[in-house]
Amino acid sequence: MTASAILKSMRLRTLPLSLAGVLLGSLLALKANTLHTCPTSCLWLLVTLYLTTVLLQVLSNMSNELGDYLHGTDTQQRQAPAYSLQRGDLTPDQLKRCIGVVAVLCALSGAIMVWLSWGTLLTPTPLLMLLLGAAAIWAAMHYTLGKHPYGYRALGDIFVFIFFGLVAVCGSYFVVAHRLEAQMLLPASAIGLFSVGVLNVNNIRDMATDRATRLTVPLLIGVRKARIYQTLLITTGWALVIIYIALTATTWHQWLCLLTMPLYTMHLHGVWHREERALDAMLPLLVISTFLLALLISITL
Repeated sequence: MTASAILKSMRLRTLPLSLAGVLLGSLLALKANTLHTCPTSCLWLLVTLYLTTVLLQVLSNMSNELGDYLHGTDTQQRQAPAYSLQRGDLTPDQLKRCIGVVAVLCALSGAIMVWLSWGTLLTPTPLLMLLLGAAAIWAAMHYTLGKHPYGYRALGDIFVFIFFGLVAVCGSYFVVAHRLEAQMLLPASAIGLFSVGVLNVNNIRDMATDRATRLTVPLLIGVRKARIYQTLLITTGWALVIIYIALTATTWHQWLCLLTMPLYTMHLHGVWHREERALDAMLPLLVISTFLLALLISITL
């Protein structure tokens, strides 16, 4: 087991997507002047918030690799990049140990985050947040792992929308602000839709090999309708962003997030004109576009 093999299984290129929602939620909470702790405590709260997010994404990536390997989905014919198990750089037992370590670190970091925010773990709200964190850990591990992984039953889109969108944005806002605002559902849903878009492109790319072992939305509706679905995800997400900015912006520079729109146009063009392995480049494009969009909304507001 080598460090390079572990890094390969961590799939670092996915981290900006997981951070987009929590950056947006936490920074908008700070913008709303809802800080309830001293600046030093808030700094450590943000550090543990972002660390927990990264650990959850790494846990998801490693669990997905192990699950796909054990179910026979990762083969030489698959259009996705080859990861450590498929290349023989890690054994299943080694990856299981890595998953166990990351899961423990994730739970520990999340508990510290809740304690820093509320000063206790034993009152109803912190306990509820701990339960939400446990659900996030379960969801991260069971997309492809276990006897009945939800990612193999075309349910991944729902879970991604909930955890990458609603939980990431609204949850991080609540951790920092200790309250929620109804309008936060707009950017949260937008980030969720863009995140589902990443999964959808991944599934369009892998349709040929997924057919033998799993069921995904593109396999249910066909490649053309999956591309229409992708277009609806992106355009609806942008409609929600524009509505949110229109409701909250007070100066012109708060519309600077529109500068990222051409990146989404490029993404959709690629989705409609590329096939199989060539679609892989559309994944990091959408990930980085979503991260930049979230960052620009947070900074300009």
